[in-house]
Amino acid sequence: MAAVLACGPGAVLSHRSAAELWRMLRGAASSPVHVTVGGDNGRRRHEGIALHRSSTLTPAECTPRMGIPVTKPSRTLTDLHRTFPRELFQAALRQAEYLRLPLGAAVSRDRTRSELESRLLALARRHRLPRPEVNVRVGEYIVDFLWRRKRLIAELDGWRAHGTRSAFEADRARDNRLRILGFEVVRFTWRQVVDEPDGVVRTIRALLASPGSV
Repeated sequence: MAAVLACGPGAVLSHRSAAELWRMLRGAASSPVHVTVGGDNGRRRHEGIALHRSSTLTPAECTPRMGIPVTKPSRTLTDLHRTFPRELFQAALRQAEYLRLPLGAAVSRDRTRSELESRLLALARRHRLPRPEVNVRVGEYIVDFLWRRKRLIAELDGWRAHGTRSAFEADRARDNRLRILGFEVVRFTWRQVVDEPDGVVRTIRALLASPGSV
């Protein structure tokens, strides 16, 4: 809070410091503290503060958290994506999704919603599987991967996001609805994609070659 107050009216915690406050990133608080100000505010430098000036930051992108003015999760991720290493952004995005923070449509995801999806897409390329559509709508759902001609959907389950009873039941209801619409649904876990990639590829290849596929 002291860092925000030191930067004057309208200053908010931002970037990595905001991600830490939202619990998107774990560990000890980073140094320096990242603060964003709008307009001509905050010109004077302060020791221990990384000051960012933005002409696009609006009050709608800010909110108090634990009494500290901070950029909202969607703006925080946008700032991380622009200014920090890709690995840091991806880690923050995964945790934000796990925490179910409001992210909005503006967060850039490179058309993949997680590192797990990126890994499976890389597997498909490496083993020359037909290229799937990524994060597309089928009925009322957004599915991870779709081989439309074969009516095959691959969904990826991170344990933290899908390991609760309510998530398990919601996933099964979703799968049943997709099957009613005429799609085959297969699910893979993080461990399978990372530790058993050949098995994942064999499964997808077999399903794509199945005579039952449309």
